[in-house]
Amino acid sequence: MTEIRASVLIPVKNGGALLNEVLEAVLAQQTPWPFEVIIMDSGSSDGSVELARQHSGVRVETIPASEFGHGRTRNLLASMAKGQFLVFITQDARPASPHWLRHMVEACDVESSVAGAFGPHLAHPGARHVTQRELAQHFAGFGQQPSVVRLDDRARFDSDPGYRQWLHFFSSNNACIRRSVWEQLPLPEVAFAEDQTWALSAIKAGYGKAYAPDAAVYHSHDFGIWETLQRNFDEARSFHRYFGYKVQASFHRALASAVQLARRDARWLREQGLGGGRLVRQAAFMAFIELARVTGQYLGTWHERLPRFVLRSVSRDEQLQRAGAV
Repeated sequence: MTEIRASVLIPVKNGGALLNEVLEAVLAQQTPWPFEVIIMDSGSSDGSVELARQHSGVRVETIPASEFGHGRTRNLLASMAKGQFLVFITQDARPASPHWLRHMVEACDVESSVAGAFGPHLAHPGARHVTQRELAQHFAGFGQQPSVVRLDDRARFDSDPGYRQWLHFFSSNNACIRRSVWEQLPLPEVAFAEDQTWALSAIKAGYGKAYAPDAAVYHSHDFGIWETLQRNFDEARSFHRYFGYKVQASFHRALASAVQLARRDARWLREQGLGGGRLVRQAAFMAFIELARVTGQYLGTWHERLPRFVLRSVSRDEQLQRAGAV
């Protein structure tokens, strides 16, 4: 039998209509080698399990909602997989081309010392203009060509947080891990940012990390004000816990950052052609979004000072975990 080269692994909880689009796009991948698709559902109530089982070629496994964990569930998926390369996406990350999987695996296999590869995220059609610009700007920082980076400047790594963050950025919304490396370095069972904590361990262990610009997925969120605060709280708290970063060490600096971001958003909206009342309304809304962003970052940075009942209400990830969501 021909050896399976890649396993596409997808944790699912109430994937909705988008899950069907994701599975169709995955199954339509054009590769010169066999691949498999496995999803792990953690208690969907919207028919996601039944929908997935209607797709020939998709293996569907289930666990109770209480057993879900970002790293734990992905490790369970990996343990069931047969592929040499473990390709992780999420239920709302739709491959942007029928060559996504081939590009991802080729990037990860460009050198035997590469532990993993990741690809860019594109905004879903209809996403906010600011969301589109932010994603494009973020991933442009990794270049336009396939590349491999590794820890080759220890002094800079120890002294420059920006360089460290660039080295360990990784996203399990669209990534590939070499199986032989995963067997030595499984994803950590942390509350959040299991992908970046894994990448940091891999980089420190001497492995390379690849970027696959042609392996893009559509993945974006137009969060509301409260959700934006919660999401940034979780990210800033995880960055402080696992990396020692203080995303917003000062509330005054956080406010200044919110003003700067709001001005940037207004400029982007004007460049899109908005004017008059429409520009004022959307710019005002984005100003509140940016204020929520930096407030969440500030609270997440100083999470150790917050009482438990505040943590439970402000953490979006904890709320989703309690509900058994992905």
